[in-house]
Amino acid sequence: MKKIVLLLMAVCSMGQVALAFCGFYVAKAGADLYNNKSEVILVRDGNKTTITMSNDFKGDVKDFAMVVPVPNVLAREDIRIADRSVFSMLDAYSAPRLVEYYDQNPCEPVYEVEEDMMLENIAVAESTMSRVLRDKVKYRVTIEAQYKVAEYDIVLLSAKKSGGLKQWLLDNGYSIPAKAEQVLEPYIKSGLKFFVVKVDLNKYNPTANGGFLRPLQITVKSDKFMLPIRLGMANSKGEQDMIVYAFSKTGRVECSNYRTVQMPTNKKVPTFVKPNFANFYTDVFRNQHSQQGRNAVFLEYAWNVTPTWSGVKCDPCVGNPPYAREFLMAGVPWANANGTTTYFTRMHVRYTLDKFPEDLFFIETPNKEHYQARYVITHPAYGDLSCAEGKRYVQRLKLRRQQELRLLATLSQWDTKEFYDYVANGTDKVRIEEESDQNELFVVGGGNGSEGGPPRALFFGFAGLLILYAARRVYSLADSFTFS
Repeated sequence: MKKIVLLLMAVCSMGQVALAFCGFYVAKAGADLYNNKSEVILVRDGNKTTITMSNDFKGDVKDFAMVVPVPNVLAREDIRIADRSVFSMLDAYSAPRLVEYYDQNPCEPVYEVEEDMMLENIAVAESTMSRVLRDKVKYRVTIEAQYKVAEYDIVLLSAKKSGGLKQWLLDNGYSIPAKAEQVLEPYIKSGLKFFVVKVDLNKYNPTANGGFLRPLQITVKSDKFMLPIRLGMANSKGEQDMIVYAFSKTGRVECSNYRTVQMPTNKKVPTFVKPNFANFYTDVFRNQHSQQGRNAVFLEYAWNVTPTWSGVKCDPCVGNPPYAREFLMAGVPWANANGTTTYFTRMHVRYTLDKFPEDLFFIETPNKEHYQARYVITHPAYGDLSCAEGKRYVQRLKLRRQQELRLLATLSQWDTKEFYDYVANGTDKVRIEEESDQNELFVVGGGNGSEGGPPRALFFGFAGLLILYAARRVYSLADSFTFS
């Protein structure tokens, strides 16, 4: 029996968290919380970066177009179609999470747990493009390459002037925002090419993939590990959220030209947060974003996820861990290489043009410390608490809950006055037998699921739509990385 208990504690300690025992996952805060959001997968391997772009374009696909600044002219083998499910899997697995624990009644005897039950708990823990050929001299735009990839028609462009590129796009049926020319200019001066995508209506199947366009995956070569976002803000009317899933051989990926800040983690919060965790985390993020000057990149998950027969990738795990198939879908070329580390980083950035005037540049660090945005609720003990230790427990419980309320206010800026009854008049009931044999019902807790949290809807930003809807729409890499 002792051996099994030690094994359980060893499994939990691998999570590198402050708490001593494994908890049970009860809620997550995924990318679907954010209205104007985008998602992208980055895989860095030497001087190559594989970028997977998914989008939730809604409307007539004949109006869909995408423009992505890239450092080099892509070969046909550098362009692939990816599976949309990889975004859902990575989001579910790495999302900020809520975990719950249960206090033990100090007045009740400790019963041994059957070995098979303990083992079970351990297991749980674990187009044709010919019409676009125009007068090269007029536009000073060169078509470097053209490809057909499944339902997509793709052209690689280089340009000498932003005005010429803008006019080429307009004359070829693209509607672009007024600010696009000034945003295009820095990319042209930097010698970047432009990856332009349209949908071939003859090959598009509107009934497949739930009506969504399939993700595109490209591999570019450059000593710079970067993600262009400025073009995406040319048509922005407010803040946009981006979730970046990054894979590296060496360790944690961080932003190099903006601060990378960890989200608060392992914080004990009131039990009524459980049915309101989505509201809670969006407010925590909003608060942290404001405190950091609205120009930081926030770390939400970082872990060595190298496939092994054992090893905990989180505590607790929100979803199934990625294995070889998922790594290949994400564009990790070393997925099947024995002994090669795969380090997974999730970053969240909320950006506007004034706070993020530069594109995002990243660096692979040697930091292999495990981290996850993780919040904890602890349910009170139930039953007879008439023993001396039980009464002391009740007093400690009051103090703990007062501390939880103070922390809640600090993290989320919620007004805790509306939860004044959490310590004494909630729904988590503890029965105390008084010496006079009169029963007192000490009630601790708050909320019944529908009333336990702040009377607010899910947080939605009021940023401009990522995709402009017109005859042909132009938007950048950042606009196209959206999640359905």
